Amino acid sequence: MRWPWISALLGAVVILTPPGREILHDAFFASEAISRNIAQFLVYAGLAILVLMGLLEWLVRVLVSRRRARGATTT
Repeated sequence: MRWPWISALLGAVVILTPPGREILHDAFFASEAISRNIAQFLVYAGLAILVLMGLLEWLVRVLVSRRRARGATTT
């Protein structure tokens, strides 16, 4: 099947922006525990959202490709 490249591209763009890099850095290298915990929550929540978007994109691609292979007709 097709690779969910739109979700992967969106995730890469978000991570490569300066705020994304700052949150990612703070999640693992912050000196204060509270800021590290908040940043880790944001990173894990963003990762979960990105995985769900990838699964949804994959599902839509599978459904569309099966419909096209079947030769769907409009009624």
